[in-house]
Order: sequence, then C-alpha cells, then structure tokens
Amino acid sequence: MKYSANSVWENKNAYDIVVVGAGHAGCEAALACARLGLKTIVFTVSVESIAMMPCNPNIGGTSKGHLVRELDALGGEMGKNIDKTFIQSKMLNKSKGPAVHSLRAQADKNKYSNTMRQTLENQENLEIRQGEVVNILVEDGSVTGVQTYSGAIYRCKAVVLCTGTYLKARCIYGDVSTHTGPNGLQAANYLTDCLKELGIKMYRFKTGTPARIDKRSIDFSKMEEQFGDERVVPFSFTTDPEDVQIEQVSCWLTYTNPTTHEIIRKNLDRSPLYSGMIEGTGPRYCPSIEDKIVKFADKERHQVFIEPEGLETNEMYIGGMSSSLPEDVQYEMYRSVPGLEHAKIVKNAYAIEYDCIDARQLHPTLEFKSIHGLFSGGQFNGSSGYEEAAAQGLIAGINAALEVLGREQLILDRSQAYIGVLIDDLVTKESHEPYRMMTSRSEYRLLLRQDNADQRLTPVGYQVGLISEERYQKLQTKIRLIDEEKQRLEETMVGASPKIQTFLESHESSTLKTAASLAEILRRPEMKYEYLKEIDEECPDLPYEVTEQVEIDIKYDGYIKRQLKQVEQFKKLETKKLPEELDYEAISGLRIEARQKLEEYRPVSVGQASRIAGVFPADISVLLVYLESYRRGGNGNT
Repeated sequence: MKYSANSVWENKNAYDIVVVGAGHAGCEAALACARLGLKTIVFTVSVESIAMMPCNPNIGGTSKGHLVRELDALGGEMGKNIDKTFIQSKMLNKSKGPAVHSLRAQADKNKYSNTMRQTLENQENLEIRQGEVVNILVEDGSVTGVQTYSGAIYRCKAVVLCTGTYLKARCIYGDVSTHTGPNGLQAANYLTDCLKELGIKMYRFKTGTPARIDKRSIDFSKMEEQFGDERVVPFSFTTDPEDVQIEQVSCWLTYTNPTTHEIIRKNLDRSPLYSGMIEGTGPRYCPSIEDKIVKFADKERHQVFIEPEGLETNEMYIGGMSSSLPEDVQYEMYRSVPGLEHAKIVKNAYAIEYDCIDARQLHPTLEFKSIHGLFSGGQFNGSSGYEEAAAQGLIAGINAALEVLGREQLILDRSQAYIGVLIDDLVTKESHEPYRMMTSRSEYRLLLRQDNADQRLTPVGYQVGLISEERYQKLQTKIRLIDEEKQRLEETMVGASPKIQTFLESHESSTLKTAASLAEILRRPEMKYEYLKEIDEECPDLPYEVTEQVEIDIKYDGYIKRQLKQVEQFKKLETKKLPEELDYEAISGLRIEARQKLEEYRPVSVGQASRIAGVFPADISVLLVYLESYRRGGNGNT
C-alpha cells in the first residue's frame, strides 16, 4: 500500500520487538520477548482474535501433545493456559508404547482465548495494539520498524511475523465468497504486497472448518458417548495434578453413511474445491469431507466427533466434516448423519484461503535469510494447527529477543525435540501443502517422548532465561531421584524364594530359576513399577512423575541406547557447520542439481544439507572432503 507524505506519522515510542499477529504463534512470541526483558508490542487486527480457536476446540493430540509439552518445558504458555481452561482431557494411544502417548484436551474456546488475553495484558514489558500492519520498514537489509494502516510508524530492532490465516484471507462456501479472516474477522489485505516487494516468495494455502450446530437440536441417544480420563494428566509440568481433577463434559461419536456420501457426490460440482473457485492448496492430513468421499471412495462411513465449544454455549463442533459445500447442501449432508436429523446450524462450514511463505527462505532460527531482524512463525510459515503455530512462535520470539540482546540464537535439532523436527522440515523440505506434525516424522521418537520433555528442554529454557531458578532446581531434584532409583533397582537382587515365585505367578509372569535384580523383573512386559512394592521392602515413596520415568527408562533401556547411538552419528553431521560464504559452484565433484539446491538453501550444517531433496549421499561425501580441505586453508578441490 502506498501512502502520501502527509499520511505518515511516527509514534515516538520505540520498541525492541514488534510482533505482528496475536494468534497462538503471536502470543508465544510476544510473551517470550517480554519475559526476556525486551520492550515488546503485539499488533492484532482485532483484540477479540487473541489466542482464538477458529477451528477445532482442542489442544494437543497425536504428536501435537508432544509439541505443547515441549513448549511448556521451554517456558511457553500454551500448556498452562489449556490446564486452566479444559473441559475434557484424554491420553491418546495408551494401548501403545510411551513414544506415541499424546495428551489431548477439549477447551472452553472463549475461556481459553480470554485467559490468554489476560496473561498478555498483565505481562510486564508487553503492549497490545489493535491495528493492521501494512509495511515492514527495511534499511540496508535490516528491519527498522513497521507501518500501520493509519500511517503510524513504530520503530523497532526486530519484527516477528505471526499473521496466521489472515493475509488476503477469503472465506468460501458454495458460491459465497467473503474477503474476511476466520470467524468473519477483518482480513489483513496489504502486508502481502510489501513482502513481495521485499523479495519474499509467497504461497496460497487453504484450510477449512466444519459447521457449528445447536446442541438442543442433536439427538445424542443415537451416538456413542466419549468420556475423558478418570485421572487427568496436566499439560504443564508446573501444574499441580490435583488442580486438574475436575468434572468433565462428554464428547460424542457418530458416523457418516452411504446416504451422506451420495449427497456429497451429487453436489461436488457445487463445491468450490472442485469448481476451481478455490486456488489454495489444502492440508492432506486434515481433508474436507468432500475430499474424503472422493479419495476414499471405498469407505462406507467416516467418523464424526461432536465436541462442545465451551461450558457457556450450545455450539457443538462437528469434527471430521469440514466442508465448503453450499448452505443447502450442508443442511442435507449433516442431517443425514445419525443424531443430526434435526440439526440446526449456528455457523456454516467454510474453507479459508490465505497467503503464506515458502519457509525455505528462513534460517533454522526462523529469521529470514535476506532480511536481518525479520522473523516468522506459525501458519504463516506454511504449517497447520494451533500447536505447530505456538511452537514456531515461541522459537521465533526467543531468537528475535536473543538477537536484540546480542546473544547466540537457539536452534533445536531433530534429536532434541519435535519442535526441532517441525522447524527443520519446514526450512529444509519443499512443501506444497500445509505442514502437519506427526510422530512418524521423528526418527528419534523413543527419545522424544512427551513425558520427558522437561528433562530434554527445561535446561535449554533455563539457559535462555524463560525458566526460573526454582523450577530448574526442582527438575534437577527429579533427575537425581530418577537416577538413584534406577541404580537401586539394578543393584537390588531377589532370589527364587516361594514369596517371589508366588508374586510372579500372581502377575502371570514366569518364575525365576536363579536370582535376578528388580530391574530385570521390571523389564518383563507384564510388570509395572507399582507391582514391585509387593516384594520390595526398601521401596521409597516417590512421586508418580519420577516412577513413570524409572519404569520407561528401565523397560526400554536397550532401545533407548540404540537410538542414542543413532543420535551420536546424526550429531557428527550436525556439528559440521558450513561457512556462509561457501561457494558451492566452485566445488568440483558435486552434481549440478546438488550445487543448485545448496546455493538456493544455504544450509547451516552438513546434516541439514543431507536432508535437502536433490542432495544425495555421494554429494555429502564430496562436501565433507571439500570442507576438510577448506578448513585447512586449501581450495578444497585438491
């Protein structure tokens, strides 16, 4: 957007950091910067959109629960906020191994948003400003400030872009198209042009949401009731487990059927997804109901979850049936589902398309390679989901703050955290659809469990400055207790006495032929730590968070050691840094495609280079040989 000279005025308040957007990414970025002592201002097109949940009313889920736990371990806010505002909680995949256990909680959407807003409003060093940022001011390749739609200029040392799905957003269902952001809020229509002028490559992505239905029009007797866990596990390591043992609400499960599918098929020509009206690319792993019917034509039914949006509203979220079909088709489609025969729609389902960036333009710190001081996080980076957004927002905020403070920036690698996997994938791999985190994306998922996120990352958060001394010392005590108890179990031997044999038989375990340690007994699949109390007279009274880790570490000891060896090999390549000035065109032996890709990406390490599509193992071998000669002062090609 262009401004006349007299429309520009400068706000005399200078800031250390400006955060653009106050969704899940923006909230984490702004809080991190302010908590590190920097004067921070966060802009939002509407204060009503702070930490808003425009789609599903929950936090966590498979792999996403890992991200929230890691956020909390680093000093983020999402875990604390959902612990205060959840209405149902469930640990997913409990029948499987601990690597894929994931916490998921239904949120009271309004309470979640309002509670986070209160946190921001009361945070020292942080200001909230309703207004649309339309220009990023750059001088000599570095950020100097931002300009709002009103013409006001705010000077700063760094900017964090967390625009979510608001840039040139368009909401669509049937032939209805409105240029608004999610939930009918104002879109941000001007910043895209500025970013393109700065040379930033943009994508057009899309996502969608299902209808909201009046609870009073639903027949729950035709559905399966879904309960929360009897004993709730909190997201935040700082939350007292007793504080989250609340009376929970139910969710409900029903299914589509052949009638539903036929209604959708006969109206596909009216879907903007198939008529060409929608240009953006949608998420493969969270498809609309139209996509499901087309891509999985052999399936006779699909799950539909009916989830409450909060305690003080009758709106129910129809999970699994996001759509952009016309309003009349939506009524017909939803009413074909058992229990929804008389459904009254409160809000229509819709698709939303928006502008975002090609994240390969970012360093692993989430700073733009071409613009010093400009950082980016959240769905604007081409990802999907509240949790992925918050994780990136936290890292972008931390690194913007560290850069302003003149400190070394934070990069989490793939062996440290799911957050490391998420960011590495985004900045290294080409993606033409919104990225979604999954446990299968992590090579070291047995090490990156949600239960040990504090042991992995709280020391990092402490070093950054977001974790208090008290919390850090509490973690050190926990680690000491875990180590001491593991050692005690390894050293405590029991013989093949009648008492021991009876104990083993009572738990359907084979009897002993010779003496064994308590650790050896615990390694048996049918055994649990709590059972050992029956034969362990010296068993200490330890908190559950300690005994849980003891049991996992002992049971999976062999697998953990194997993954640690893999990590050791991985680290060797990650620690081999590539100089920024390296001329890949001058490296003889590299294939042409590899040279082009390496010049384009400018990877920070040999490890990152090895994950770039089009760079083969043979190219990495050439690169390693060249790097060794380069560091000795040769030309690398001798």
